[in-house]
Amino acid sequence: MTPNTPRVFESVSEFIAFRKTISPDITIGFVPTMGALHSGHASLLKKSASENDFTVLSIFVNPTQFNEKSDFTNYPKTWNEDLEVATASEVDFILMPTYEQMYPDQYRYKLSENDFSKKLCGGSREGHFDGVLTIVMKLLNIVSPNCAYFGEKDYQQFKLIHDMAASFFMTVEVIPCPTLREDSGLAMSSRNVRLSGEGKTKAGLIYKIITESKLASEASEKLTSHGFKVDYVEDYYNRRFVAAFLEGVRLIDNVEIK
Repeated sequence: MTPNTPRVFESVSEFIAFRKTISPDITIGFVPTMGALHSGHASLLKKSASENDFTVLSIFVNPTQFNEKSDFTNYPKTWNEDLEVATASEVDFILMPTYEQMYPDQYRYKLSENDFSKKLCGGSREGHFDGVLTIVMKLLNIVSPNCAYFGEKDYQQFKLIHDMAASFFMTVEVIPCPTLREDSGLAMSSRNVRLSGEGKTKAGLIYKIITESKLASEASEKLTSHGFKVDYVEDYYNRRFVAAFLEGVRLIDNVEIK
């Protein structure tokens, strides 16, 4: 049987009006993304589809979480491919709002966290997680899902969103999903398309090194010796986190410390 094409909403107000027509007995799963969907996103969508009556996917490249304007401008936009992934993953509805709809206040109001968001990626990307938490809060309020799914590749992001939902007494269940990896061990990411073939193979060393090194400092030294420009390698919450540049592309990963 051919999967049904998802219904696309480009208007926030239209989606909110439609959401009110759905019975409270119907469960909604939600996966917020910035598009450029890959197998990692598909795994989240399929999990949502298997656990809920309806699945909502949002595609919105959020400018408030980018520190470099060029990163925002160059972020891949692959709508036709995204629609194929969404359809194959049994997505029911796609929300694709504009900046004007999501930020009618021009980012006058924002959500901040004053501890973990200042570390790791937050340490070198000032305001990044303000943008992330603000847009996720907005999307959760619009979609009003029972469950929201986030990949563990961005574990810091997952942890902050999970704790945000708990702190604000939100009824949504924030669910972590395992990181999907290339054969080399490289965590799947939309940024990987910017690597050369050789770079993509070499990037697989990140997972190997942070997994096998006894200390974070040892992992950092090994990555540097292999030509990576290390932003950080640090241990928090019984996990080892890394951010490193290769061919000008910033790659992140994390593993559970055994």
